Amino acid sequence: MRQGRRHGLSAEEKVGIWRRWKAGESLHEIGRAFDKDHGSIQFLLAKHGGIAPAVQRRSQRTLTLAEREEISRGIASGSSIREIARGLERAASTVSREVARHGGRPMYRASEADDRAWKSALRPKVCLLARHRKLRLIVASKLILNWSPEQIAGWLKRRYPSNESMRVSHETIYRSLFIQARGVLKKELMQHLRSRRQIRRSVHAKAAGQSRGRIVDAISISERPAEIEDRVTTSRSPSASTISRTS
Repeated sequence: MRQGRRHGLSAEEKVGIWRRWKAGESLHEIGRAFDKDHGSIQFLLAKHGGIAPAVQRRSQRTLTLAEREEISRGIASGSSIREIARGLERAASTVSREVARHGGRPMYRASEADDRAWKSALRPKVCLLARHRKLRLIVASKLILNWSPEQIAGWLKRRYPSNESMRVSHETIYRSLFIQARGVLKKELMQHLRSRRQIRRSVHAKAAGQSRGRIVDAISISERPAEIEDRVTTSRSPSASTISRTS
């Protein structure tokens, strides 16, 4: 382990690590580039299942702080909701919901409303498979039959052509397998992936020095025997024990 570099990774370093990981570099190569032990790199990647977290940005439809300040000034001057909305070129319903959501006209404060809205946007969203038990059970049962996530997603689309609630993308299935902190699909189901890989590899990943479908830096998972019914729902372990590359 390298000495003298005990401090954490900066935001800039993390961006660079994810960029190199997606480009196909190994943990050791990335570690050398940042003068870090490969275990530190592995820890960061495993925390997110090897899938780079989305950069948090405000939706263009979201009210900005400047707009909220205009709302606050409009309220203070006695303007109606429709008048305020016209000035912002926003729908009156948008302004009405904004004011009602943050205390109504007497209590509305622009900075507080903006802070609460931003924190709410950053709150993790519940995964589709976590919300939809029937869909989760179907996905798990197909994985046990050694179907690939791509096959499952395609089959669901054909099986339920008029029911969008019974569809899930193959990427969501992969994420639910590799990011165990989501608490959706048990990690034992990973052994049923047809590639037999313990991580998903980028199309740019280097194959030199690696056996087919495996990587020297893979985070191992234990293969515990379990009944099919037990495999369907996940254990509560918060640790991520496998990592995945997005293609």
